[in-house]
Amino acid sequence: MGQRAATAEGGWRGSREGWLETGYRALIEGGVDAVKIQPLARQLGLSRTSFYWFFEDREALLTALIDGWAERTTIPMIGAAREYAESLAEAMLNVLACFLPDRFDSRLEFAVRSWGLQDASVAARVAEADEARLAALREMLVRWGRPEQEADVRARTIYLTQIGYISMRAQEDLETRLARVPTYVEIYTGTRPEPRELARFDARVRSLAGSS
Repeated sequence: MGQRAATAEGGWRGSREGWLETGYRALIEGGVDAVKIQPLARQLGLSRTSFYWFFEDREALLTALIDGWAERTTIPMIGAAREYAESLAEAMLNVLACFLPDRFDSRLEFAVRSWGLQDASVAARVAEADEARLAALREMLVRWGRPEQEADVRARTIYLTQIGYISMRAQEDLETRLARVPTYVEIYTGTRPEPRELARFDARVRSLAGSS
């Protein structure tokens, strides 16, 4: 299979990454029921049989999509909670920066959560991700001296608000969201970010937004 896939990688059968990306677009735009081999093949301009050079069946593609969802959402968020910071407020800004630019794929998150409503195995993966993300936020707060119980409640406040933005498909322009950030940080952590921390955050977010 490895030799066959390698041969197909640059040829008329397309690539595994191409099938995956098309699968992601279908999932985001039409839900899991839209992730079907023949429609994906038409979008790629490939034959249906080309799919089987890279995936055993549709279930294998769906599994790969779920694995990729974790890489596009959970891993960046946990990484953001562990980034270097000079204060708790700046640590919180690191997390918020993860949600503002394209590091956290919010559209994919919404699609997978919707998928989980009709598939128990996907719902279990979502629940696992929720706990891992919450744990990362709790650990961040504890590292900065917050007691365990307080850290847990603050972590839930942070996380449920951010997921609420995604679940409600809340629309905010960048300027509005940035203007609210200092107050969010104060509510989430009990401390207000310093002007220099906000300046670094603002520059970082605008740079990422400009490159997306």
